[in-house]
Amino acid sequence: MSCMNSGPSAPFLPFTRPSIDEETIAGVAEVLRSGWITSGPQVKAFEKALSALCAGRPVRACSSGTAALEIALRIAGVGPGDEVITTPLSWVSTASVILQVGARPVFADIDPVTRNIDLALVERAITPKTRALMPVHLAGLPVDLDRLYDIASRHRLRVIEDAAQAIGARWGGHAVGAHPKSDLIAFSFHANKNITTSEGGCLVLPGEKDVALAEKLRLMGVVRSGEDGIEVDVLGGKYNLTDVAARIGNGQLERLDEFTARRGQLARCYFERFDARLVAGGCELPPRDFANSCWHMFQVVLPERRADGAPAMPRAEFMRRMRELGIGTGVHYPAIHLFDLYRRLGWKAGDLPHAERIGRGIVTLPLFPAMSDADVNRVCAAMTAVLGVPQ
Repeated sequence: MSCMNSGPSAPFLPFTRPSIDEETIAGVAEVLRSGWITSGPQVKAFEKALSALCAGRPVRACSSGTAALEIALRIAGVGPGDEVITTPLSWVSTASVILQVGARPVFADIDPVTRNIDLALVERAITPKTRALMPVHLAGLPVDLDRLYDIASRHRLRVIEDAAQAIGARWGGHAVGAHPKSDLIAFSFHANKNITTSEGGCLVLPGEKDVALAEKLRLMGVVRSGEDGIEVDVLGGKYNLTDVAARIGNGQLERLDEFTARRGQLARCYFERFDARLVAGGCELPPRDFANSCWHMFQVVLPERRADGAPAMPRAEFMRRMRELGIGTGVHYPAIHLFDLYRRLGWKAGDLPHAERIGRGIVTLPLFPAMSDADVNRVCAAMTAVLGVPQ
């Protein structure tokens, strides 16, 4: 594949943008006119299609990926006095839901190459209080699921895969959500994800035995017993998805393979066009894994020092200059354990050096299916110019 040059004046390029077709927009209008806009037939159709993607496992749609994670923790029996081992390099929801159920997040540092949680460190972090492992498939690259579930099996632990960014990803020939060893898996359908419902998520369950509890936890603990009766026997939340959102999801899911393929093409273009002098100067590219990743994001890590030992350009300055050139970027993510909330739990700078360094320098570059190859060229040329490499 050859990347073409961009034109002289291009519109602002955000780091992400959803692709919603006219058929889906018309379908949303039909739902709005139907008079049934909360959870109903569209949600059921969405769950059925998601289940087919996940090897027939039961799936329950939720109002967010965060809600799906909290329900998963409660199904796993995690509560006060328990510990859950997770990664410090993720959106803060990953750790906050652990606190929400009364447990304590225990962070294990990341592998600096994959940027996913280091499974060797996970095993060392297990204590008698550990109840579950909650890895994140960062930027759409799965953790080693075979090794993860071997650790969980030997220590008799539940696993909750935070697959918010990984719909369309694969491991060992299986789609994430369909791996035969998988336990509980949570996806997100936020506006910046590979498919979207505007806001939303889902929980993939290991079997039918957890369905009733998942449904109760999703909707205030309610059990319906006929036309005029309900019972409540667990504390649930208000986490159901609307039919309006599910109609968007149904249209998006039909295009998942198309979206995933295009993301892979754009990632290949980034690798082809990215200035080798920037890599030699310390810029770190993501792992070049086209067998497993769904390329939710293309992230680079900026160097902290120049070749002469002087401090490199601060990330905020880099992002400002890219914006001036009409290119949006993002930060995904600062290290969670350095937020004030988690410092109050005893975490401090220096505890997780790989996550801290990468969290200081990581930058998300534009990547979404509607981008052209020329857009990638434009991003790479802008990076070369901003970081001071002669073209």
